[in-house]
Amino acid sequence: MTPNSPPDAAPTLRIVVVAGEQSGDILGAALIEAIRLRRPDVQFIGVTGQRMRDVGCESLADVSELSVMGLVEVLRHLPRLLKLRARLRREITQWRPDLYVGVDAPDFNLGLAAKLRRAGMRAVHYVSPSIWAWRRGRAKSIGAQVDQVLCLFPFEPALYHAHSVSAEFVGHPLADKLAPAVDRVAIKRELGLDPERPLLALLPGSRRGEVGRLAEPFIGGARAFAADHPQWQVALPVANAGCAQVLERSFGADPAITRLDGRSTELLAAADMAVVASGTATLEAALVGVPMLVAYRLAPLTYWLVQRFNLLKSRWFSLPNALADRELVPELAQHEVTAEGLHQALNRLAADTDAQQRQRDGFAALRAELGGNAADRAARAVLKACERA
Repeated sequence: MTPNSPPDAAPTLRIVVVAGEQSGDILGAALIEAIRLRRPDVQFIGVTGQRMRDVGCESLADVSELSVMGLVEVLRHLPRLLKLRARLRREITQWRPDLYVGVDAPDFNLGLAAKLRRAGMRAVHYVSPSIWAWRRGRAKSIGAQVDQVLCLFPFEPALYHAHSVSAEFVGHPLADKLAPAVDRVAIKRELGLDPERPLLALLPGSRRGEVGRLAEPFIGGARAFAADHPQWQVALPVANAGCAQVLERSFGADPAITRLDGRSTELLAAADMAVVASGTATLEAALVGVPMLVAYRLAPLTYWLVQRFNLLKSRWFSLPNALADRELVPELAQHEVTAEGLHQALNRLAADTDAQQRQRDGFAALRAELGGNAADRAARAVLKACERA
């Protein structure tokens, strides 16, 4: 059935799910699966990645079309994004869904949700924007754009309730799926890595822009660390073709660093330490229990805007630290993110087994707090929103 199918062919429920990047594709697929366990007749369309397509969501566009971040970077892609949003609005309106679910990608999804609501549709936003870190006053405006926000983290609903916005903590599906590996040796072997050598994983991101900014210090720091510790091996997952082009253009082949075609979660599960770009990957690393450093570097103009207008409201920019409300993992930001800075930080973490164990203990507490069949809780909330439509 296509989005333009006649109304008399409609199933009991029609739900639009729009994901904005690979992490949203994972969450969207888990949500769709959980909804179908309760209501097998629901039909889904949306902006999808491979995981959402695999669970039967008809694709109006691929998540790669929305994978843009940073204030300056979005401006460069704005005409294309606005054209895409206009097309989606037309097709979704013609399809007449019971509910619109935007998964993350707030800059795109919230604007589209607001337009659809004005056309009489209900809208839920799944994954709160990081209002705990950036511009907390956004909670009120988000409430004007959607009917409800489904939050992954327990401290978020209170920020919305302060502005009389409906919000519910549903937990994080990754906490139900990810846990420390029982046998890291076996996973290393499956990935084609040496099962007997300790492994450093590098995750510089899944977008071309962030990989372009972070790959050089990540790789340079890892090379220096491996020179100090020749028993260690280093591996890096390549998220997509765009990231592969950036890496190939900048670094070419490097026999000291194994590149994997995706499989970042498996790599983290196999790793003994990791350097991770701030974002969902830091949560994945925490849930599989790998000691890590977190690093991030914004485009220079974006960073200037953040500093000039005091946009960062949290003491922490990494999810493990924000959830623990303490420095659970070391954070390196902007000018600290250099090959030498990462090299020294890796040496310190590798030598401090007590610090590694403190991270693992903290990660176990986070996993317990975020888990509890989160996808099903989100599915129940979405179906309840459909009932109110």
